[in-house]
Amino acid sequence: MKEEERILCLDHYEHGIVVHALNALRNDLIGEKRPTDAVDELLLKTIEAPYQKHKRRSHHEAR
Repeated sequence: MKEEERILCLDHYEHGIVVHALNALRNDLIGEKRPTDAVDELLLKTIEAPYQKHKRRSHHEAR
């Protein structure tokens, strides 16, 4: 069975919130001496996520 992929569109501010929240979770897990493997992978995916440019209509384009 093919694994489904989800795409989440975030602006710069929202992306920062997610990165900081994941890093805080990672720090808490380290403080509790629990494994951080899953959070590490998700944090790297979030940081390295590609940008997607939005196509915008020009002012001269007919609607």
